[in-house]
Amino acid sequence: MDEKQDFAVNSQDSKAAYVLSNVAEVVERILTFVPTKSLLRIASVCRLWRNCARRVVRTQQNLTWVSACGPSDCQVHALCTALKEEVEKVFVLPKTVLAMVDCDAFTGQDHYYRQNKAKKVRHSSETIEELTNLFPRGCDILAIATSGVVLTPSGPGVHHPKEYQSGEAGFAVLLPSMEGVNVKPFHFCKKSMSPTALKEAGLVDNPDLRVVMLFVYEAHIAGGARFFNQILEPLAKSKALITGGLVETVFSPTRQCCRQGEFGVMGLALSGPKVQGASVLLDQDVVCPKTAEAAIRRLKAAKIPERNTVGLMFACLGRGQNYYHHQANVEADAFHKVFPNIPLFGFFGNGEIGCDRIVRDDYTLCETDTESLQHEYTTVMTLVHLG
Repeated sequence: MDEKQDFAVNSQDSKAAYVLSNVAEVVERILTFVPTKSLLRIASVCRLWRNCARRVVRTQQNLTWVSACGPSDCQVHALCTALKEEVEKVFVLPKTVLAMVDCDAFTGQDHYYRQNKAKKVRHSSETIEELTNLFPRGCDILAIATSGVVLTPSGPGVHHPKEYQSGEAGFAVLLPSMEGVNVKPFHFCKKSMSPTALKEAGLVDNPDLRVVMLFVYEAHIAGGARFFNQILEPLAKSKALITGGLVETVFSPTRQCCRQGEFGVMGLALSGPKVQGASVLLDQDVVCPKTAEAAIRRLKAAKIPERNTVGLMFACLGRGQNYYHHQANVEADAFHKVFPNIPLFGFFGNGEIGCDRIVRDDYTLCETDTESLQHEYTTVMTLVHLG
């Protein structure tokens, strides 16, 4: 390289260095192509990059997700293995994480996992620690074990949602801070339940409340049904959309107020002007793919935007493949046919919570009671839009 070429290269390098050190618009544009976790590391380079990185993070307000299926060779669930790799690639700073895994991987207090007649010991504490270490400090993680999982595969492109009534599967929906959307987790047991606690969670006396996700565990224990009705009664009188179901257990957040084996409720309260929701009930009259699609198509009446919207499916264990005469994935396929661009997540459980309801700025809803929100042998299909 002669002196002229060397001078030209040095001149170009100095111009690039000047731009990257002084022109915020260029730096900010470049940083939009950097995954969030790397973005946070880059923010320590200089003040300009830190300010640009903060502005980019504030614009990342779309939900994302990571899902996994199939057996894992590790001591942790396959979802944790997938998350460890995928969180390095996502373009979002999660503030709340909703994770669900199959309960085949976690049974009993020691959470034994059985596969091919070989026993692998998986402790819930190991999984909780793994999840906690993957996400930012202060991120709220709600982790649930259910009898079956409904998930949409993660990765680029459009993927068909899948129903897993057996085998290892799980997902994590990552919710960032979003303008006009307030996501508040809550967790009650018989010791922590009180009118004050309900108000602090934003479940009562909250005119901005739009959607409540409820996950009830150990409801079969004596007193569990009465306890759940105490929570559901004030919610049934509100104009919020109520959805969820009965799950096997929860393993995050760590229970500090009740012991293993005691009943309780955990969930998310979604408030704010940008939150919209709609749900339909697929009752026992829905017995074939055609009637399932027709029931789900009623959600179209809500006219909810597809962008930044998630589908939730809470189904009875008695439905699924056996219910539809050995046809697999009937309800998930019907949802995807009606809403091909909206991801679907959920579970198969021991009871469903919800009804036909639309929540918008101009909605009109009829009064409901606790009994009309609780079901068996049904599926509750829900759309939640986050602005």
